[in-house]
Amino acid sequence: MDTLHNLGLGLSVALSLHNIWYCFIGCVLGTLVGVLPGLGPIATIAMLLPLTFGLAPASAVIMLAGIYYGAQYGGSTTAILINLPGESSSVVTAIDGYQMARQGRAGAALATAAIGSFIAGTIATFLLALFAPPLAHVALQFGAPEYFALMVLGLVASIILASGSVLKALAMIVLGLLLGLAGQDIYTNTLRLTFGIPEWSDGFEFVAVAMGTFGLSEVIRNLESGADRSMVATKVSGLVLSFKDLKLILPPILRGTFLGAVLGILPGGGAMLSSFASYSIEKKLAADPGRFGKGAIEGVAGPESANNAGAQTSFIPMLTLGLPSNPVMALMIGALIVQGITPGPDVVNQKPELFWGVIASMWLGNVLLVLLNLPLVGIWVRLLTIPYHILFPAIIAFCSIGVFSVSNNVADVYTMAVFAFGGFLLVKLGCEPAPFLLGFVIGPMMEEHLRRALLLSRGDVTVFLTRPLSVTILVVALIALVVTLLPSVGKKREEAFAEES
Repeated sequence: MDTLHNLGLGLSVALSLHNIWYCFIGCVLGTLVGVLPGLGPIATIAMLLPLTFGLAPASAVIMLAGIYYGAQYGGSTTAILINLPGESSSVVTAIDGYQMARQGRAGAALATAAIGSFIAGTIATFLLALFAPPLAHVALQFGAPEYFALMVLGLVASIILASGSVLKALAMIVLGLLLGLAGQDIYTNTLRLTFGIPEWSDGFEFVAVAMGTFGLSEVIRNLESGADRSMVATKVSGLVLSFKDLKLILPPILRGTFLGAVLGILPGGGAMLSSFASYSIEKKLAADPGRFGKGAIEGVAGPESANNAGAQTSFIPMLTLGLPSNPVMALMIGALIVQGITPGPDVVNQKPELFWGVIASMWLGNVLLVLLNLPLVGIWVRLLTIPYHILFPAIIAFCSIGVFSVSNNVADVYTMAVFAFGGFLLVKLGCEPAPFLLGFVIGPMMEEHLRRALLLSRGDVTVFLTRPLSVTILVVALIALVVTLLPSVGKKREEAFAEES
């Protein structure tokens, strides 16, 4: 009964006119950035953070959440029509979706992606409502040592799930942690890592770092690559699936939904890992695995369901533990902190309208996305013809205005430019910027819990090893890191990274 009461509270927040409007804006923008290759939800949310400052906290998170799961929908459109995934989680969808489009079944592929995404999003919303409150209640029992251990586990998980070299992923984490600690020491007021620049005495502005690393650096990368956008179909028809198709896609949708829901909760998991895992399972379970890669509709249904379920359940550790499971959740934490809200278990009790409003808005968002994606697919197809050289000046101008508006400080614009070229350089060196952003966000919180634990224990470092929960979490993190460092695992990571590149 409590869950129904809480969902009623959430619906009362989500169904208010202004929150419906912000949910609609988020879904439209999410679909748009998913359709347009090269933007993505990380860059878009980073660019839109300044616009959320004047909004109520619930409205801000509802809009940003709509961008995230909306991009999962939109990313499938380019994956199916032009074999160019608009989102990393749609890479797997392109394998069979593009082949279906070449066979004249683009409409069936797009309908499968939309139906699978809607079912997965609906189920994931209810799972979020069921499991998030108990987890928040457990988290209230955590002390500083447990939170520190949990953040260590989260950082190790991001290293495990990043592609490419383990050493480079570890270096990105350390770099993010170091730059996150820049500014004034919270206990001694000593300046750290400011390089003598007064404007950095409060640390690097989160919005400037996020926009530069993911927004502007992505523009530079796309200008360099100049990806081809030749479509196999300029007109999409056949959006109504046959009974045979519905019978084929229902089991993969359900399997993908529950797989994505579980993997989305794990730190470092989420949409991309879920879609790859779902495709592998569907191929193994298929009576004729040879159909996969040649236009198997199950190869679209499973991964699309998995990535949407994973995207939504990744909100559970962010809302209940204050722990980002992926870079988008790190941006969400940044948005909440800017609003004066500390993400964590207290949000459920202190801000129930925010917590339950965001959860209820996800179901509303999934309904809006179905209404947007299928009837308006012709518009999304035409958007793919917009030349990128027209888009990028607008993106740069929007980023610059947004960063400057945060604190009316031109130094933040220069900071964004520095991180833009830094982010581009990292990618050229084969380093993923995602672990860097996670380290940057978690760094200050990690330091605070570490120092608080040591103060309470009077400097006794064994406090992390004498508390059962913290030592268990640290042991799990150590085992996971050791497994990742094994030569055989490292070789597979390098091969996977080479294929993605």
